[in-house]
Amino acid sequence: MMEIDSVRVESSLWIGNKRYRAFLSGWYFSWTEIDKRNREKKTISVPVSEVIGVKEGQVEIQPQKKVEDTDLDFTLFYVKRGSKGNGIGAPRSLGRTQFCCPSRDVRDQWITQLRTALKTHSPSRPHRLLVFINPFGGKKRGKQIFHSLVAPLFELAGISSHVVVTERANQARDYILKKDLTGFDGVICVGGDGMFSELLHGVIGRTQQEAGISEHDPTAMLRPCDLHIGIIPAGSTDCVCFTTVGINDPVTSTLHIIIGDSQPLDVCSVHYQSTLVHYSVSMVGYGFYGDVLAESERHRWMGPLRYDYSGCMVYLCNRSYPGLVQYIPADSHISSPRDNTRCLSGCRVCSESKERLFPHFDSSSSLYSTTVSQYSSELEGEWVTVEGRFKCISLTCISSSCPRSPKGLSPSAHLADGTADLILVRETNPLGFLTYLHRHTNTQDQFDLPFVEVHRVKAVRFSLPPGEEEEEYEEGDREIQTSAERVLEDPEKLSGGNTAGHSQQRFSARKERGNVTTSRVKRRGFVCGPCCAKPRSISVWNCDGELLPHTEISCRVHGQLVRLFARGIEDSAVP
Repeated sequence: MMEIDSVRVESSLWIGNKRYRAFLSGWYFSWTEIDKRNREKKTISVPVSEVIGVKEGQVEIQPQKKVEDTDLDFTLFYVKRGSKGNGIGAPRSLGRTQFCCPSRDVRDQWITQLRTALKTHSPSRPHRLLVFINPFGGKKRGKQIFHSLVAPLFELAGISSHVVVTERANQARDYILKKDLTGFDGVICVGGDGMFSELLHGVIGRTQQEAGISEHDPTAMLRPCDLHIGIIPAGSTDCVCFTTVGINDPVTSTLHIIIGDSQPLDVCSVHYQSTLVHYSVSMVGYGFYGDVLAESERHRWMGPLRYDYSGCMVYLCNRSYPGLVQYIPADSHISSPRDNTRCLSGCRVCSESKERLFPHFDSSSSLYSTTVSQYSSELEGEWVTVEGRFKCISLTCISSSCPRSPKGLSPSAHLADGTADLILVRETNPLGFLTYLHRHTNTQDQFDLPFVEVHRVKAVRFSLPPGEEEEEYEEGDREIQTSAERVLEDPEKLSGGNTAGHSQQRFSARKERGNVTTSRVKRRGFVCGPCCAKPRSISVWNCDGELLPHTEISCRVHGQLVRLFARGIEDSAVP
């Protein structure tokens, strides 16, 4: 017998030869084992919001699809939480439970009630997605990952997808900027951080175009984006996915997309004078991080090993660079990069920041119907100036954690509080700098060193100290400057994202234009090697894996500018 009222649905069901009492009440579907003496034993409870689908009969999806239509059975698919895996977050998998009902009527009623509850409690789930696959990134397994792991789950959840396999750099960005996106609930990248950067630039650019806002105006208040971005990790590092989910696992990310999880994310715009150069989420780095990327481009034939090799070579060169850094500090009473907290799912700081970033937001309407005039001013405050010689300068909107560095560049950084963390590493001896780098891989505080300082900021400007510009400029540097001016004539060349696998074509073109020259990043160190050349006073900027053609830049944080299909890292203590 099945009991149905406006609040609760209940009946006896069987799993195998065991009887259960099943309940659908409020936001949860639960089933409790009943022993032969009618005593209750173990209860399993699944949030309706995490139900993937309900199918008639006996249905299997993995390892291959198998359907046996029976009159009394239905199969429930849901998000199953696993124990902590290879990350700082727990993986998710597809849970499957097959129920047998006392009659077909009871089965049909259960299926109807569960599907109705699913629509009621999960109104924000996507129905149609635009998917971009980078077949070249990482281990070149993008297509395999999508077709074997992602597509079957989308089909199970009733999600249709239009798939584009990219063939060139910035194809995904251009598609989003120019094609009709009507009917799509989100865009998905199957690739690495470079592919995500393409989608980021496309979605932000499209939104500002439609709003009539110039991205090239450094003072413009950018409109938050409606279209969600999803990341299926298939790259080499997948830093953004790791930081926002806690693990690089395609199934976990797919399940977050299916159930419509939504995580706002801060974005940093990078300008050269009055021209947009790039958008950044994970890192804008000068000095060591820029030199490593520039050096690695000379060794692309080595594959991913080139980053370790280049890092070692650049470290041995022991470079430091003069610079003038200016920043607007964030409110230190709200949060601090040294407060030893972690930005987890449901973060209080990020939640309260919505009211500060969108003071006229009406909770009964969409966040993204908010007009630009209602967007709060982010540049209140006085500029603070720091001058000196630096081993590296880093700006990150997120912790930038990854499997090799679980804490990341700034462990206490927040995903959506409208700020970024500025890390200044002053000139020091090689052993001291090695200690700083090593602490990214362990539990020690990388900021607890006398030559390191960190600030939570809203905006940053970088320039060369007076006299440095001309002091050591030589033919190679002049070539770089001239090429940068040529690129400025075509702003389109400056606003593209980086795509792993596609970047070889782009860097080859850049070398032809003179944007990246090996002579620029060579300096004599204390050992002989590929970097033993005349010392240079200028490094290059590494912006999310893309070399920038300018030295003097300005950066500004745009709070909660985009939204991802994610929910942040969930506390491992929560079951």
